[in-house]
Amino acid sequence: MRDTLASGTPETTLGNPAQSKLRQGITGKLLYLFILGDVLGAGIYALVGVIAAEVGGAIWVPLVIALLLALLTAASYAELVSKYPKAGGAAVFAQRAYRKPVVSFLVGYCMLAAGVTSAAGLSLAFSGDYLSTFLDVPRVPAALVFLALVAALNARGIKESLRSNVVMTIIELSGLVLVVVAVAVFVLGGGGNPEQVSRFPDGVQPATAVLAASLIAYYSFVGFEVSANVAEEIRNPARVYPRALFAALLTAGLVYVLIGVVAAAALPADDLASSSGPLLAVVQATGLGIPAWLFSLIALVAVANGALLTMIMASRLTFGMAEEGLLPSVLGRVLPKRRTPWVAIVATTLIAMVLVLTGDLAALAETVVLLLLFVFLSTNLAVLVLRKDRVEHKHFRAPVVIPCLAIASCVLLLTQQAAEIWLRGAILLAIGIALYFLNRIVQRRTVAQEEKA
Repeated sequence: MRDTLASGTPETTLGNPAQSKLRQGITGKLLYLFILGDVLGAGIYALVGVIAAEVGGAIWVPLVIALLLALLTAASYAELVSKYPKAGGAAVFAQRAYRKPVVSFLVGYCMLAAGVTSAAGLSLAFSGDYLSTFLDVPRVPAALVFLALVAALNARGIKESLRSNVVMTIIELSGLVLVVVAVAVFVLGGGGNPEQVSRFPDGVQPATAVLAASLIAYYSFVGFEVSANVAEEIRNPARVYPRALFAALLTAGLVYVLIGVVAAAALPADDLASSSGPLLAVVQATGLGIPAWLFSLIALVAVANGALLTMIMASRLTFGMAEEGLLPSVLGRVLPKRRTPWVAIVATTLIAMVLVLTGDLAALAETVVLLLLFVFLSTNLAVLVLRKDRVEHKHFRAPVVIPCLAIASCVLLLTQQAAEIWLRGAILLAIGIALYFLNRIVQRRTVAQEEKA
């Protein structure tokens, strides 16, 4: 992978969009922590047990493969974001590549629907068993209050939101590091079964088991795409974005692999697979006396951080689509002093609140994955389509084989989705198409009225 060099004006060389209404307040370090915090979500706290059920103690193998698959699509994002640093992410890329407003809208809509649905699911996760460890309150009202607090922080400003992300990401990482250190002390003291880290279940074909587990593990790496929607608020995105993106994914991959190794060394695969809180079981197995409430607190922080970053993405994507004329222009309004897209924040928060009332956390999560795979497929295709489009600033450029492999990985993952998830996705897409044509009708009537006036 290499950078493409080109000359341009100082502003275009920096890769910042001219006369943006949004404040460029995201530095490279903040962006790195933004992406890392979104990738290191609450999923890893349960994912280890699910993977162990497929591959036994060789948990780290599918995690490495999943990281490689994620890096393929990440390369496409690195190229397009550094080339076109505008809010709107995948929707903007689709608009430039396909020149079909309905396609651009549906790509952006899939991303938006996935983000808001994910935030709704995370709010339910936040208000469930982890919160009840500290406070016994009704789940749904607590989820609604949680979303309102996230919206308030989002509206206050991107710097404030990302500073909160810094703190929460450090807590997430500290909790996972605690697991690694606790097991290391345990194993060095003669405990555990470190030979299990390369053992597959009896009677299982390793290649088949690794493929099935890799498809599951891949879900833990999605989240990096959220960062594309704050491109307009990054200082020098053409240079900063690719570095932060790959560094964050590699960091998350390293942490995940270490967690997979120590989990298998501390507990038998069957015990991990049967636990709904495998990392808590791992820590308890070390006998070091680490309190159970500590991991409930860490899980709450992880979920809250994921929800905040997801809602930042959803609001910025809504703003970007409004700026492109794909959504009503009112959604492009910003607070005069804070310069945050307040109408988009309110709208996406209200939708997430409605989704909370529908319940069914598992179905929401599976639907998110399906929608994101459509977005990834579009983005990987857009890289190839836009190769002939030249810009006046230097940007990241991936070898052509990378987006081709990324497309193949997306198709593979799509074939693994259940029929009921496809049906739910089709319904959501139908709603999106209806919204698109409704907006077109409103726009035409507005133009007609202006012409009469």
